Amino acid sequence: MKPVLLIDVRDGAPDGHLRQRESEALAVREACLGWLPLGGLLARIADPIVRAWMKRAGTIYAAEIDSVARTLKKPGIWLLHGAYLFGCTALGDESEKGPRLRRTLDWPFPGLGRLVEVRRQRGAAGEFLNVTWPGFVGVLTAVAPGRFAASINQAPMRRRWRTPMLLWLDYVLNALDGLRGSGRLPPEHLLRHVFETCATFDEARHLLESVPVARPVLFLLVGTKPGERIVIEREETRARTYRDETVFANDWRGRNGHWRPRACGDGAPVENNIRRRRALAAWTDRDADHFAWVTSPVLNACTRLSVDMCPATGALTVAGWEADGQGSAARVTAITSCHL
Repeated sequence: MKPVLLIDVRDGAPDGHLRQRESEALAVREACLGWLPLGGLLARIADPIVRAWMKRAGTIYAAEIDSVARTLKKPGIWLLHGAYLFGCTALGDESEKGPRLRRTLDWPFPGLGRLVEVRRQRGAAGEFLNVTWPGFVGVLTAVAPGRFAASINQAPMRRRWRTPMLLWLDYVLNALDGLRGSGRLPPEHLLRHVFETCATFDEARHLLESVPVARPVLFLLVGTKPGERIVIEREETRARTYRDETVFANDWRGRNGHWRPRACGDGAPVENNIRRRRALAAWTDRDADHFAWVTSPVLNACTRLSVDMCPATGALTVAGWEADGQGSAARVTAITSCHL
């Protein structure tokens, strides 16, 4: 198996990096849009809508997305940067080396496990390792050695109707909610800004709790000192922070009928989230440097990524996964370790 590539973009020249990885970036686009009925038509319709929204949101990364779109010369790049369709299971725990963040990312798109890369980036506050894909501008999973590590889980969606026949309309309206506002950042852009500008765990916590976001999101943040582990549940302008039981999937801790949790894998979303969260919380080998915790139900047919990060040591371990055709997933990359 090939290792996950470590790409150095500290020189701040994303265009040069993308030209070297152009075929892989186009493969990411095809993985996400190619399986959709009328995916090309959707891309052409949605791109100008998402581009206009990004400008209203005030993100400083809009020009970078525009550069990606111009380089790849295919519709759908703006759409993919506005999409937010993934499940995750994440755990912040203690180890002898310091707090650690372990997470899986579940996406239904085939091929993303093979295409994952680790990008070495730099901001005003220092360097960080970003687990990402060619052409993607935001941050979903990253570690800044000596500072903190953080990841994003998709939050539940607002539920307007109880009848299953109208579930599709809930999906549409929740997607449109995120595109209607202005002055609120996409969560993955906020997280990149945090890694570029925050020197400490407390600075990162403050921004993740206070900066308005375009859509509900779940952040997991761990630092370098014992006890520096928090879950931040974010609605657009409100935050709830928990320091205990820092393990979660794709649901609020305090469930209510006005929200429907997201899920990948088998079973109803509520039960699916409970099973994944409990399975990861029950894992006891906290000092292990392997992926023995990536088992069912945390591992499922949609799992594309597993990551283990320790900001105290600067260590990051990552592996890509793809569906195995038997209802689960198999590892398709070598287990790759990176340090700064």
